[in-house]
Amino acid sequence: MSPLRAMLCAALSLGLLLGPGPAEARFGKRSRPSQSDSKKDDNTHEATPVGEEDSDDDDEDDRRSRPRRRYVREHHDDFSGLSLFAAIFTSGNHRLEVQPRGRRDNELRGERHAAPLSFRLGMQGGPVTDGGAVDLFIGLEGRRFGVDARLTGMGLSTDDGTEGTDSILLTEAHLTWALISLERIRLRAEAGVSTASAPDISFVGPSLGMSLETCIAGPLDLEARLQMTPFPYRQVDASAALALHLGAVVLRGGYRGLVLDDAGHVDGVSHVDTFHGPYFGLGLTY
Repeated sequence: MSPLRAMLCAALSLGLLLGPGPAEARFGKRSRPSQSDSKKDDNTHEATPVGEEDSDDDDEDDRRSRPRRRYVREHHDDFSGLSLFAAIFTSGNHRLEVQPRGRRDNELRGERHAAPLSFRLGMQGGPVTDGGAVDLFIGLEGRRFGVDARLTGMGLSTDDGTEGTDSILLTEAHLTWALISLERIRLRAEAGVSTASAPDISFVGPSLGMSLETCIAGPLDLEARLQMTPFPYRQVDASAALALHLGAVVLRGGYRGLVLDDAGHVDGVSHVDTFHGPYFGLGLTY
């Protein structure tokens, strides 16, 4: 997929999902009459001046000599929904159709994981120890360099026996560099900033990571990711999943493990929590 088409597909999806649908008129406003309604009816009998006789024969001859107008109702069908559906399930960077041999552009369509420009967004979630977690992510990537942002919200049972829940919010913003960028595999090194907001303290620290996407068979991929924050708090986030690409739609499911350590910054005692569990997600990739 060309860079221009990738951007247009992403803009089309966001615009049709967030923008209003086409309408004939603004809400609460009458539709403007068509020009054909404002024109004088050709069959209206013309007035005859006083003192002159009206000739029906002349009128009949005039009507015969006039070209007969045809009024055709135009139908403006709205196919925006079908267009979006077709764009989602027939586009994307994960198609395995090879151009016929003998043509100069004999190559893999979409170039799989070596696409010159790729846009992705999605969400995933599942149960973890003592609660649940939901992730949102968005990224834009060229053949080598890109950006990636992630947000994780966790709702956990309290550890002191009181009623309610404890909330933890984790964010990451990374620059990515593809160490390997081939049609069937992409291996990235990532670096940026991570934050953690807990009930009694918040942290900001450097973040490092590695991520892998490789084709197993047809539209089925293996995805793996490792992210670490060494200080001022310690975080290790690892996950592995299978991803099924249906055009631009991506269905994924896997397993995740997360370790958080406040390094004693709250009360002088190091509090370490370990979370793990399966997750399932849905996303778009252009």
